[in-house]
Amino acid sequence: MNAVSESSMRDARAREAATTIPVYGQLPFVPDHTSGCEIVANDGKRILDLYGGHAVAALGYGHPRLLAAIREQSETMLFQSNAVALDVRARAAEKLVEVAPDGLESVFFVNSGAEANENALRMACAVTGRSRILAITGGFHGRTAAAGAVTWKSDRWYGFPQRPFDVDFIPRDDCDAARAMIGPDVAAVIFEPVQGVAGAFDLAGDFVRALREQTAEHGALLIADEVQSGVGRCGHYYAIQAHGVSPDILTSAKALGGGIPCGAVLCRKDIANRFGVGDLGTTFGGGPVAAGAIVAVLDTIESEGLLQNVRDREAQIRSSCVVGPVENIQGMGLLLGLVCKQPATAVRDALLEHGILAGTSADPHVLRILAPLVITAEHVEKLAAALASITCEQE
Repeated sequence: MNAVSESSMRDARAREAATTIPVYGQLPFVPDHTSGCEIVANDGKRILDLYGGHAVAALGYGHPRLLAAIREQSETMLFQSNAVALDVRARAAEKLVEVAPDGLESVFFVNSGAEANENALRMACAVTGRSRILAITGGFHGRTAAAGAVTWKSDRWYGFPQRPFDVDFIPRDDCDAARAMIGPDVAAVIFEPVQGVAGAFDLAGDFVRALREQTAEHGALLIADEVQSGVGRCGHYYAIQAHGVSPDILTSAKALGGGIPCGAVLCRKDIANRFGVGDLGTTFGGGPVAAGAIVAVLDTIESEGLLQNVRDREAQIRSSCVVGPVENIQGMGLLLGLVCKQPATAVRDALLEHGILAGTSADPHVLRILAPLVITAEHVEKLAAALASITCEQE
């Protein structure tokens, strides 16, 4: 690293530290610009981004269709709230309904995944009149009041004096426990089909179907949190579609806007009909720029055949990347966990030396791959070669 870029990195970090509350531990580089699937650091180093800003960069960086949609909408109408109807908002909702699991016909636009989950949980309590929520061990749903309450092991950071409802956790993939715990007092069960923060742990299909059967039997709602697993990331528009199951409510965010902050709650029409003007609210949710980005992302996934690309790249990763420190691969599509023989942080740091960015997880031995849906076979070959070389370096 040259003196200018090193000074620039220190300066950016120092300025942030002086004026912002810390959020995440920061990586040892400062991006200068991005292009395709690469980050170019301020020292000129090119980094293949297989983490995608926490699964946000669905189309990579600078995709012409997404940029054109954002530019055109910004020039035409930068903002109007839900106090007026917008053609672009209607198109975004229609496109979401078109690709969603069967039966989800109504959309409430918000600004993030946590906000989507917060509203989904509130809607479930309001519709059922019940105050008990079940979640799954290992799950992560956000850091707001309701979303944090149903996040596994959130006690260490939760901060609120009390939770907004009673919460219990079903042991993941335990069908017998699900049948025993889901009863007539439960408002909803919230789950991630693939638990992202937990290390891309994909729930068993039998377990997902048991959740669906038991919630339906007892009049509880099934909420699929697809904030990280959705929008094509798992080789389907939404990961739950791989199990042939439709939830009552689904939440979506992260990749939905390709980098423009946005989120959505999708639900059955009979649930939506329980809410009238003023019951739900958002200033920025469903804004025109975000709506235009949603349309562009979903249209591009379809027109460029990205669901098939995700499935192809998953197969390639599974066949070529159990090398070096990697002993197993879990997850679905391009939400994958590389199970490592050594701490994942060490593998992440070694990959970064080879110009590849991956992410860690709550499991100290699982490295997460959250790559853009547009990655190529050559990108995967680079990952496989780098992983193999890590073993050589350690030997």
